[in-house]
Amino acid sequence: MGEFEVHRVRFFGLVPAGVRCLACQPRGTRLALARTDGAVEVYNFAVNYFQEKVIPGHDSRSVEALCWAAGDRLFGAGLNGEVTEYDLARLCAARSVDGCGGPIWSMAANSNGTQLAIGCEDGSVKLFQVVPGGIEFERNLDRRKGRILCLSWHPSDTHIAAGSIDVLRVFDVCSGQTVQRIMVNYHVQKVKRECVVWSIAFLSSGTIVTSDSFGRVQFWDRERGTLVESHTVSTSAVLSLAVSEEEDSIIVGTSTGATYQFQLLPVKAGSLEKRWVRTKPFQHHTHDVRAVAHSSTALISGGLDAQLVIRPLMEKMQKKGYDAALRKFTFPHRRLVSCARKARLLLFQFSQHLELWRLGSTDETGKDGEVLPLCRMPEHLVQLKSKGPEHIYCSCVSPCGSWVAYSTASRFHLYRVQYEGNGVSIKKVPKMPKLLLPAYQLQFSSDSSSLFVASARGSVHVLQLLEPGGCKHQHTLRPPSGSPEAVYLLASSADGHWVAAVSGDWAIHIYNLKCFKHHCSVPTYSCAVTALAIHPVTNNLVIAYSDQQLFEFSIPEKQYTAWSRTVQSCGLHRVWLERDSPITHITFNPKNPSHILLHDIYMFCVLDKSLPLPDNSALLMNQGTLKQLPETARKRQLHAFKICKKFQPLLFADLLDENCLVMVERPIMDIKTQLPLPIQQKKFGT
Repeated sequence: MGEFEVHRVRFFGLVPAGVRCLACQPRGTRLALARTDGAVEVYNFAVNYFQEKVIPGHDSRSVEALCWAAGDRLFGAGLNGEVTEYDLARLCAARSVDGCGGPIWSMAANSNGTQLAIGCEDGSVKLFQVVPGGIEFERNLDRRKGRILCLSWHPSDTHIAAGSIDVLRVFDVCSGQTVQRIMVNYHVQKVKRECVVWSIAFLSSGTIVTSDSFGRVQFWDRERGTLVESHTVSTSAVLSLAVSEEEDSIIVGTSTGATYQFQLLPVKAGSLEKRWVRTKPFQHHTHDVRAVAHSSTALISGGLDAQLVIRPLMEKMQKKGYDAALRKFTFPHRRLVSCARKARLLLFQFSQHLELWRLGSTDETGKDGEVLPLCRMPEHLVQLKSKGPEHIYCSCVSPCGSWVAYSTASRFHLYRVQYEGNGVSIKKVPKMPKLLLPAYQLQFSSDSSSLFVASARGSVHVLQLLEPGGCKHQHTLRPPSGSPEAVYLLASSADGHWVAAVSGDWAIHIYNLKCFKHHCSVPTYSCAVTALAIHPVTNNLVIAYSDQQLFEFSIPEKQYTAWSRTVQSCGLHRVWLERDSPITHITFNPKNPSHILLHDIYMFCVLDKSLPLPDNSALLMNQGTLKQLPETARKRQLHAFKICKKFQPLLFADLLDENCLVMVERPIMDIKTQLPLPIQQKKFGT
């Protein structure tokens, strides 16, 4: 792998927001997730659970409920009292409609996605018709006292069950009247506190399933209004509940971080009589599990500890392999850190501010693995706060460290940074060109003379940076056939000739910056692009996809390179392909043109194209083993992949110069210390 001086950075104080709600796309491959800061994310099951879309949060837009309707249209509702439809092509809130019932606590779509029901603070359940271009208010159902905390449609769309405090009600959709009212505390002796019905599900058999603040999962007969079964699963609240499409499995989440699976099983072998049985407890979270979902092949849960956990159902797996592995996602599948190599600065992106840091330095030298003392400590230079309620979409610092740019949903900001001795001055660039906002990705050219701004409809704006502090719009690059999707990844060449752009439809377009024309497109591939970079010497474009495949495309020759064709014919190592964390950054070592440096959350890798690819019988992660072998044996074990797993979770890695790396980590325990204390559970023997 070679020896590098490594700046190990652990002062990026990122605390990801907790998961508030989940929604699986009916008969689809997407999962929508909303966080406590109002951000909405979309994961694609079909492309290795990649986080393909992110809509940043907004201070005045909390999201209490999400649902899919009319196929691929996504709606959210929250405490601001509005129902919002999201534009998944432009990654923003498309339109909002006031629910006229105060804060909205719950929302659900009917089976064919043509109607939305919302549960409001004033006790009303309101129906909206899903129409092209938005939603239209249809009517109110019978209003009663008490906020509607949860809703569920009967699969026939004739009735709606709604949960509130101490009571659940069943509404007839045609008449709008309450046809059943059930007191959930009726069977509890000496009740001294109210019972909150946190979640509800309406089964096709007419059974209503509820979870409540007493830690119970209960099954009710809709016709008689009687309790059929009751299971106490926790000493604290059961906050969330989801049912499989076949209605034979249920997942529930509790305030202790535990999740449980219930299955509908025969009372005895061969019997037609079935009962709900709690079969599998899981403890993957440390805090409240506010959201659960049940896909066709997995149990999904999201907690206030910011973790999204996907646990495959083993009985649904065709074979016990990679697809049957447990997955945990805590950090975004995109970069929140950018680096000014020449100035040795790091820019950290938070939801509503940026931090600019200067790296520390040392005069000492040492052996491999030795920690060197610093002669100058890392220095926090600037904090830039974003004004207003909008959260930051993207940010970037120029390689020279003299420019900082960021974008929100409606504003684009560019700053000129000047360093005077130990002091720093920062000045906002006035009279910015009017661009189609928001910007989804920002990239400075290697000589810091231009700024590339990723925009909607596949377009890229090129801005020329002017001294002493200004800019002008040079050109807008657009794909020849157009695109409805926004650009989410950019890569520019070191010589300033080329820029590559990836849009939400996973198309990669390459533009010539000398004539500002479209040069070519990379052949389409069936997975999302997670990272790409242009080699500074050869101008080859290296692409990482969500299925862990790697491609190398020659921009001058407009075709895949010989090495890339070899990789595809021989195949990558099985262990490499079974990783569940996407590559988020690619860079190169000018000292060794055959080296490709890349990383994901759990590993840093130097890929040496001059060495042979390992076959599946070889040990892939063999760096520790190689160091212990004699020279002759070491040469026999050499292969292209040099992997280091010392730095975890690894949010960013880059080469400062040919002998120096910077690694930005965010230890999970550091995040947990900043979360509220979890509910303490008594453990046996303590």
